[in-house]
Amino acid sequence: MRHLIPTLLAAAAIAATPAASAAKERLAPEAQLAKLLEGRVAGEPQDCISLPATNSSQIIDKTAIVYRSGGTLWVNRPKGGAESLDDDDILVTRLTGSQLCSIDTIELRDRTSRMYSGFVSLGEFVPYRRAKAE
Repeated sequence: MRHLIPTLLAAAAIAATPAASAAKERLAPEAQLAKLLEGRVAGEPQDCISLPATNSSQIIDKTAIVYRSGGTLWVNRPKGGAESLDDDDILVTRLTGSQLCSIDTIELRDRTSRMYSGFVSLGEFVPYRRAKAE
């Protein structure tokens, strides 16, 4: 029993090490967005995008929502409520047509509890496309 306690403590310390280093490696939201957009060039902001044409969406904590449509990343920095953005939330979008526009609002729900966690008022959508090689 005397040898078991130090062994268990050592095992616990080793198990905690990857979690601690993973927490240190997490990028700040702006850095995470910059890394996602690396090698891409911003285009002219648009008021609306076609939601059925998007493949996926990604929340950047307290910063932006990124919609992927083919090779284009559409970045939306909300006009209001950005502080509610959490990458573990679910976006609940209610449309009247097939477009998502800068006048729309999106409800945020906690992924685990499904409880309301806030909303955002969308801003303009800025397209980011890969830079053309010369």
